[in-house]
Amino acid sequence: MTTKWCFQSTPKALTPHFALHSPAKMLEPVPDTDDALPLVPLSQEPVAYPLHHSLSHPVSRVSLCWSRGNSLRVSLFCQEPPESAIEATTALTTEDDGSGGVVVELSMSNGSSEIDDAEWRRIAYGSVAPFALLQNRKNSAVALSKLPIASLSNVEWWEYVMDYSKEINSLLVNSKLHPSSMIDDPRKIMKVIKEPTCLKAAWELWGIFYADKQHQAWLPECLVDWLADYDCLFSQTHPTVHSKLVDLQHDLVNLQTIEDNPKYWEGISSALAVGWLDIVVKLLHLHGCNQLDQIGSREVEKGLVDAVVFLVSKMPRLRSESVGGRLGECYKSRQDFNMAREKWRAKLTKLDCSGFWIQCGHQPTRDGLKNLLLIMLGDIDSLSASTCHWMEFYISHFLHMRPFTVGLESMYSLAQQCIQLKPVTHRHTLMGLLVGILGENTEVVLAECFKAFGPWMVAHSIELLSAGGEQSETILHQKRHNLGGISIEELHRIVYAQVLASHALTWQLAPIYLVSCEKQGMDLLEILLYRQPVQHNQGLLKILEYGRLYELGSVSSKIMMIAGIHHWKHGRKGSGIYWLQQAQDEVRLNKIALQLFDFVGKTVSSESFKQWEGLIELLGSDTKTAGGLEFLRKYRDFKKSLQQIPDGKVNDTARQAVESLMKLMKNPSTPQRFWLPLLYDSLKLLTWPEHPLLNVSETNLLLNKLQELSMAKLRPDYIDADLPPQALSSVRLALAKILDVLFSRSDNPFMQFRSKEAQTAGKSRLKKCHECPQLPHNTWKGPSICTKVVDI
Repeated sequence: MTTKWCFQSTPKALTPHFALHSPAKMLEPVPDTDDALPLVPLSQEPVAYPLHHSLSHPVSRVSLCWSRGNSLRVSLFCQEPPESAIEATTALTTEDDGSGGVVVELSMSNGSSEIDDAEWRRIAYGSVAPFALLQNRKNSAVALSKLPIASLSNVEWWEYVMDYSKEINSLLVNSKLHPSSMIDDPRKIMKVIKEPTCLKAAWELWGIFYADKQHQAWLPECLVDWLADYDCLFSQTHPTVHSKLVDLQHDLVNLQTIEDNPKYWEGISSALAVGWLDIVVKLLHLHGCNQLDQIGSREVEKGLVDAVVFLVSKMPRLRSESVGGRLGECYKSRQDFNMAREKWRAKLTKLDCSGFWIQCGHQPTRDGLKNLLLIMLGDIDSLSASTCHWMEFYISHFLHMRPFTVGLESMYSLAQQCIQLKPVTHRHTLMGLLVGILGENTEVVLAECFKAFGPWMVAHSIELLSAGGEQSETILHQKRHNLGGISIEELHRIVYAQVLASHALTWQLAPIYLVSCEKQGMDLLEILLYRQPVQHNQGLLKILEYGRLYELGSVSSKIMMIAGIHHWKHGRKGSGIYWLQQAQDEVRLNKIALQLFDFVGKTVSSESFKQWEGLIELLGSDTKTAGGLEFLRKYRDFKKSLQQIPDGKVNDTARQAVESLMKLMKNPSTPQRFWLPLLYDSLKLLTWPEHPLLNVSETNLLLNKLQELSMAKLRPDYIDADLPPQALSSVRLALAKILDVLFSRSDNPFMQFRSKEAQTAGKSRLKKCHECPQLPHNTWKGPSICTKVVDI
């Protein structure tokens, strides 16, 4: 089913309860104030867009929202059928036929459909390098001269702009080669080697008027060449000389005496009117008088045809050089051209007054050749009859009537006269663009380009428009209060950057254009980088590279923090810790450390130890970026040393394990909740069979830690370790035994360095706990059987 929806491009078509805002709306008229932007109003006629859907039930509700670029996402909801109909439908169908609704994406762009999405992406990527190079040259030139771009007379700025225009123009070639024969067909007058696009035609039109300063003196001739290349584009909406010649070429196959066909002479006249001299000469060579069997009987007729061919091929042209070997005599100076033209016109008048016309017995040939002479002499009626639309009529004036036309004002006046003499029912986009350029109306030109070709064309062609003169440069760079304090140039760059940012394959091109926006570019660039997905490392590295390139260190840090949080929440804990370390986020690293503490192994042989051990490898040796995870790295090293201790023999590994234990217990970064697990895992060291591995001061330190732990249990925020119930008793008993051994054995090698005061202080710290349930009251059998040791 096809539904037509009508949307009007002016605010009047939008009801108070329904308003859509798209990039195209930025070109609509604004209130007439002092600082308002007088942009050209868009078309008042509503545009119908066909909407295809497969709904079988009537549509009861429509939801609209903007999608990527200028696309409109239309959600259609069906009217709920009665219950009986639902039951019948359920009984007859088992598949979902979309009876509930459907979502359709509708392209609202008036751009040319001759370029698909892949080709647009190729153009977008190819135009980045020329644009960036021109911006660098502009910034360098401004920095050196301290003047606006329009004032850089000493810097050959127009040469840079011309190079930029040529590079962009080379991207717009959409060539499709047609098969051609090795033998040239004499009856083939039209050779199509590529299919031009309106986008390329518009870009070359911009280049002719704004970038190509070298050929400004021969501007009319440049338009003649432009129409010769792109007249076929008007054939879709208007009859053209090109379409007339194409039809003639099809008829030539079946014609024996082509000079008797009126289309033959109409085609020659039309080609001559628009300056396609090569085609004129080729068609005249197809005249029947040039056949070998006709030379004797049609000698006068052949002489007249050859004379006209000679005059056509020697037609003076005010231009620097001939393009592609085209016919005509080229003259660079006006004086030489004027002298040659006067002589040439004298020959035309002499031939027109010749008596051989009476001797010519073929009436169509005599009338056709006479009409060609009138065209070359500049007869306005003949020119009007030979051209199809006002642009062809306009071009014919430059060739045959007003070759010395100079200045955009006189060219615009001539264009208005031609439009009145040969009006068109439907104005082509290129016609409106040419009128806007000739009228020197910057707003009209921008509006026509935006409606027809989208934001890419406007964003890149503004560089050509800025080089056109001081007036255009002032209009484009003036700060507008109604645009938020930005200029028209910055506005269109932002719009194009938004279009690029809306697609996953082109968002990385948007920063190039945003950084060239002085007012809001960097802020929008930060927003763009923040909105990019961070789950893939390749894309994340690209985002960070943009942050480094444009000196956005704080943005890069926040993006790395976002990436770390994302990876951590989705179970990729290693990647999360890595990116948080790169961001130097101490707060979240400490929070992660608290979460990791819950997964730390309870004993040396715990299998869960292997699960988080790899995360500790990410910490490295730089403790400044590890946050609270520094303890986990040291705890990992301590547990590894415990696993490497042999049974019953004291070696360097055992001593290192004791040192690691004491460092952990003394380190303030060690969480209090880990004191008891550390000591419980170290029972192997605390209950060493040969002799104690701790001295009195170290043992007292551990006893004090246990005492603090006992007091900490009274706090409501205390987190109890997941250990066996007898863990605390086992550690207390082990420490008590160490003190008992140290005080009872004087030959202990660890007692040699201890002072007598230290031994007395150690003994004074032992006391029989009267609350101990293991012993009767008032009994004492030594500290080896007491499970509770407290300070006096």
